[in-house]
Amino acid sequence: MPGTRKLGMATDRRRAMMRQQVTDLLANGKMETTVTRAKEIGPVAEKMISLGKKKNLAAYRRALRFITREDVAKKLFDEVAPKYAERNGGYTRITRIGPRRGDSAEMALIELV
Repeated sequence: MPGTRKLGMATDRRRAMMRQQVTDLLANGKMETTVTRAKEIGPVAEKMISLGKKKNLAAYRRALRFITREDVAKKLFDEVAPKYAERNGGYTRITRIGPRRGDSAEMALIELV
C-alpha cells in the first residue's frame, strides 16, 4: 500500500519529496533513487498516468494538484499517457542496481515501461 513508509521525514517534507520525484520521473522517463523511495514513487506515478489516460479537464486539474510543473503535466497528457492507452496498469519498473558508494544504501532504477 503506497504511503505507509515514513522515510525518516516529517509529513510535509515527505509529500514535497514525493511530488518532486514523481514530477522528475514523468519528465525524464527514469530516475535513480533508493529502493524504498522507488517503491513509494511507483504507485503514485501510475495513478498520475491513469489520470492522463482520462483526457478531461477534471483529471488535468487533479494531476496539476500533485505535479509541480505545468509543462510536465502537459507532457503527461499529450505524450506519456497515450503510449499506455491499451495497457491496464504496470506502467513503471523498478530494477535494483546495488549499493550506493557513500552509505551503502540499496539503490534502484525506476523507469516508465
